[in-house]
Amino acid sequence: MIKESRGTSLLYGANAPFVEGLYEQYLKDPQSVEPRWRGYFDELQKLDDGPADVIHADVQQRFVELARSRRPMISAETVQQNLQKQFSVMQLISAYRFQGNRIADVDPLKRSEKPAIAELELAHYGLSEQDLDTVFDTGTLHGPAKATLREILQALRDTYCRSIGVEYMYMSDIPQKRWMSERLEPSRGRPEFTADYKKHLLDRLTAAETLEKYLNSKYVGQTRFSLEGGDGLIPMLDHLLQRAGNAGVQEVVIGMAHRGRLNVLVNTLGKMPKDLFSSFEGKQQADVLAGDVKYHDGFSSNIMSPAGPMHVTVAFNPSHLEIVNPVVEGSVRARQHRRKDHTGGQVMPILIHGDAAFAGQGVIQEVLNFAETRGFGTGGTVHIIINNQIGFTTSDPRDSRSTLYCSDVVKMLEVPIFHVNGDDPEAICFATAIALDYRMKFQ
Repeated sequence: MIKESRGTSLLYGANAPFVEGLYEQYLKDPQSVEPRWRGYFDELQKLDDGPADVIHADVQQRFVELARSRRPMISAETVQQNLQKQFSVMQLISAYRFQGNRIADVDPLKRSEKPAIAELELAHYGLSEQDLDTVFDTGTLHGPAKATLREILQALRDTYCRSIGVEYMYMSDIPQKRWMSERLEPSRGRPEFTADYKKHLLDRLTAAETLEKYLNSKYVGQTRFSLEGGDGLIPMLDHLLQRAGNAGVQEVVIGMAHRGRLNVLVNTLGKMPKDLFSSFEGKQQADVLAGDVKYHDGFSSNIMSPAGPMHVTVAFNPSHLEIVNPVVEGSVRARQHRRKDHTGGQVMPILIHGDAAFAGQGVIQEVLNFAETRGFGTGGTVHIIINNQIGFTTSDPRDSRSTLYCSDVVKMLEVPIFHVNGDDPEAICFATAIALDYRMKFQ
């Protein structure tokens, strides 16, 4: 009797699966169960004030699906490999900042092949083409926080290996290095000039070339030290002076050798072309008879900048290359003293050099040594080297210097050095702007 009662009782444990199955069926469709069971389950629902029951089979199926979709466990070895690759990517970024200039497209003459730099190759860091589409943290590289190795490589090559090669990672001042990367990397080494400004650059280039062609055809055989090949100097000086004026500079003193001087006097300082032509024709004014050649002449004028007039002087120059440099620095220091300009923000020197003279003349190092001294410093000089790769009679740099670059002596001051393709005026102006801003910020 007791056994029969257990077999038909709802409380008997062996009947639980049967009752649970009926309840699951009731939850799906109440009309599908017998009226007696439906009434029982209806009363059961009324007793529970909590959330409505759900079908257990659906819950179980969800857990099964989650279990199937779980990612496989990553082994400790795989984690270590991923960390090593991430570290390698950081090393690669640093290598491009250090040595990207070695393979930059800065020689318009294409006289030498680009060297093979092992530190700029993926294999040097245990990376391969199979990793190109792997996403890595970009670290200190300005841009997205994460990118594929392919995107990182392209950003580095665009920034450090196109028309501008930059040396700044050798500097020991970390804030200055960080400032440099912030200026270079977001734009990937390319300026965003407006169409109107590009037309202005073309106008300046045209003015420079037109003058040289006229002088060449009008005064055949006369010595003039043409700017041909270095025409980018004219838009460069224009960009530099206008930006300097906007930054508060009120006076600029320029020192330069023979090459390009006549072009600078006319197209930058505004010397009247007729006065230049008179010097070619031997028709000098009586009050300016100096007995010197025309490509030694200096000149002064006021040019307009966004902040107002700026006084610009080109110092007279002897035939002895670079000897005018200390004269210019002394002139600037005196003008700063007169203006009580203790930071160098109002008066600025610009020195324009040839590649062979910059590497070969001892006065270069002597003047650079004055830069940080209390008695002779001028708050920074913008140095421009017109590298036509010809040192008077020496046409191969291997015969004229022992350093990689003609500018290597400047590294004694730990300042940024820009190597720019002279056939890319936009890159010239972009590098010029960064150089000036660096000078004004870190005087």
